[in-house]
Amino acid sequence: MSEAAPATRRRTRGGGGGAARRADRTTVRLEVAKYIERNIPNFEVLTEEALEIIENNAETILEEIGVHFPDNPGALKRWADAGADVDGERVRIPRGLARELIKTAPSEYTQHARNPDRNVRVGGNSMVLAPVYGPPFVRDVNGGRRYATMADFQKMVKLTYMSKWLHHSGGTVCEPTDIAVNKRHLDMLYAHMTLSDKPYMGSVTAPERAVDSVKMSEILFGGSLENKTVMTSLININSPLTFDEIMMGAMEVYAKNNQACIVSPFIVGGAMAPVSVAGTLAQVMAEGLAGVAYNQLCNPGAPVIFGAFVSSIDMNSGAPTFGTPEASKILYGAGQIARRLGLPFRSGGALCGSKLPDAQAAYETANTLNAALLGGVNFCLHAAGWLEGGLVTSFEKFVMDADQLGVLHSIAKGVDMSENGQALDAVREVGPGGHYLGCAHTQANFKDSFWKSQLLDYKPFETWSDEGGKDTMQLASERVERMMGEYTQPPLDPAIDEALQAYMEERKASEPDAFV
Repeated sequence: MSEAAPATRRRTRGGGGGAARRADRTTVRLEVAKYIERNIPNFEVLTEEALEIIENNAETILEEIGVHFPDNPGALKRWADAGADVDGERVRIPRGLARELIKTAPSEYTQHARNPDRNVRVGGNSMVLAPVYGPPFVRDVNGGRRYATMADFQKMVKLTYMSKWLHHSGGTVCEPTDIAVNKRHLDMLYAHMTLSDKPYMGSVTAPERAVDSVKMSEILFGGSLENKTVMTSLININSPLTFDEIMMGAMEVYAKNNQACIVSPFIVGGAMAPVSVAGTLAQVMAEGLAGVAYNQLCNPGAPVIFGAFVSSIDMNSGAPTFGTPEASKILYGAGQIARRLGLPFRSGGALCGSKLPDAQAAYETANTLNAALLGGVNFCLHAAGWLEGGLVTSFEKFVMDADQLGVLHSIAKGVDMSENGQALDAVREVGPGGHYLGCAHTQANFKDSFWKSQLLDYKPFETWSDEGGKDTMQLASERVERMMGEYTQPPLDPAIDEALQAYMEERKASEPDAFV
């Protein structure tokens, strides 16, 4: 896997001898890994017979039960013109029609970043990792659990920018509740555009906010986006089988402007879908097919992702649960379905139901992230920072998760079977009863042979104890502060910055603040 490792605040080597070399070793470098390209097979949980049954059941759901498009006469007309049976706000889609409509959707696309080195490829064997999305609360060791502010949002964008293994800046990394609901999307977009040069997501909370996202992106990228996809934005289906007018209105804006959408059911199994894996997969496929088909009715050829966000439920409390075997089976199955449909796939994340970045959080997060890698996920939202079922963005858990994302990169490389990887020369050199620490192969490869955590502690007990006996939460808190201290804003043309601020000021002045 190739990696770009541009330097920031790096002094040029040259005069000064040893002092210059020491300074160079201590300067801060921003390392950013390229998006994952899998060299390992996907795990497939469904047989061919099982897939055919689920596909047939999904088509039956669309044909006999149908989907609901409330308060959206334009959508109903599009469906009627395409040949669907429209009865009031219920749309019944004849068998095979949705599959025919999605044939215009690309199997892969490039999302462009303002720094071309940060462009990502979505689809095929790629995997793009983006941070947590949507929590109204934040948590850290100093302030505890509290409502998020714009300062918290900016801090998360900076941490994401500084994190090597995250390829994408994301969207609503937390909900800044100190800014008016109808205007905060402008500040969030501006933060992504100016504090980072990684790709980002647009606003979907109202069609007019999607329009703002397009217009601000046109300012940032210097013109029409017709031939340049610069946003991948999340469109949730209101399961079961309902496509609300707000999300659909935002998707219509993005599709018209050739911007990518993730069409993703949001399902808590047992509440919003059947309790069985096969039943949920049939509903996921039906909803995904209908959503992607409608996206293509808005603009054939627009980039779109087939999504699946599914958790199970605790039948005692009614709370969603994460990292469960049932959720993994659904993820694996949905990935197989997406690949059969020829669509990029979104799922997974650092999902957990724990209130703190503790053992429960670690187990559940690891289960979901590993399933995402093995299940063929192309766009992984919530890859770092998710806590308490998505209610909280945790700064400490963010750096814990971001560190562990390096494991996914390493596993995805597969096994090196080159002559160097086979290491027969090392075996010949050491022979029986020796050790490999000083052999030529070890000396040539030790720096890059093993994945290295930038957070976890592997020191002997005595050293660890002498240094304060810090647990992972303390180490993570220190890493957050260190990363924030090392942050340097990526450069942006002052004229573009001025134009973005002018657009925001004009839009904010055009309507009164609203906090509901």
